[in-house]
Amino acid sequence: MILVAGPYRSGTGDDPRKLEANVRAMNECALALFRAGHLPVTGEALALPLLDTAGSTGPGDPLFDEIFHPVAEQLLARCDAVLRIGGPSEGADRMVAQARAQGTDVYTDLADVPAAR
Repeated sequence: MILVAGPYRSGTGDDPRKLEANVRAMNECALALFRAGHLPVTGEALALPLLDTAGSTGPGDPLFDEIFHPVAEQLLARCDAVLRIGGPSEGADRMVAQARAQGTDVYTDLADVPAAR
């Protein structure tokens, strides 16, 4: 199971189209990983529906802070590796630091991810 970590809010000004473009970029990498035999996951895929259900009004509100990064952190604890994509992102960089601290493999290029076993 590989966590795809990339920018979500960084550089978007919380513009919904830019947020969606960032999610799409992560999902495109996740699809490539899936087609290579891996089980890809993103924190966004789990957190965003929870935020909607909880009644979040948008990025940065108290519900966002309660749910968004904690979901990714808990998810990462169960992953075998992280694929860090995209540009600057404090959250994605935190996922990489956490992965390295727990001894989880970190990749920065899709081509570097080993074949699925």
